[in-house]
Amino acid sequence: MEMATDGADPRVRAWAPVCQAIALLLGPYAEVVLHDVEHDRVLGIWNPMSNRTAGDPSLLGELDGLDPSARDVYGPYQKLLADGRRLSSISAVLRDPDGQPSAVLCVNLDRTPLDQAAALLAGFAAPVQPRPQALFDQDWVERVHHIVGSFVRERSRPVERLGREDRLAVLTALDQAGVFAMRRAVPVVAGALKVSRSTLYALLAELKVQRNDS
Repeated sequence: MEMATDGADPRVRAWAPVCQAIALLLGPYAEVVLHDVEHDRVLGIWNPMSNRTAGDPSLLGELDGLDPSARDVYGPYQKLLADGRRLSSISAVLRDPDGQPSAVLCVNLDRTPLDQAAALLAGFAAPVQPRPQALFDQDWVERVHHIVGSFVRERSRPVERLGREDRLAVLTALDQAGVFAMRRAVPVVAGALKVSRSTLYALLAELKVQRNDS
């Protein structure tokens, strides 16, 4: 990992493991910079994204103007590189044993891969058109999956956790859709509901009794 530090400065020796750990964790997309508060210079930089190096001016500005309610941690806030890349940045004021600002640790995270992933996911979120019913009128297996899947989504419950009344309701919908008039419907429905064939036959018998009683 590329880095440039003032190895003689005790603050670098103290904080370098932390800076390097952050840079390693966030891979090539994070620049970690340790700033000298008193002399306004860069003490060390890990995975640099610009031409800065140790000893360069920090140009931090006055810490006294920062919001004290932030408790020495500021951000995340947005920055831009000259090539247009967006950064999410965060800065932490590091204090000496007397409570005085000693250094500022800044982490600049390149948002490019996050933005690309968001754009890719947004593409999959395009409005879904109604399915062409003519293509599915004869596919009764697809009909089974559609009815069971819709029921599961409406109940927000895995198919394995459907209770007896839920299963009877699903079987009613399947029967109304003409599924059980199809050959080999029982093993297909049993597989969709994740029950044994014997359980499905028992549920169908119960459903028949309920209809006769009504």
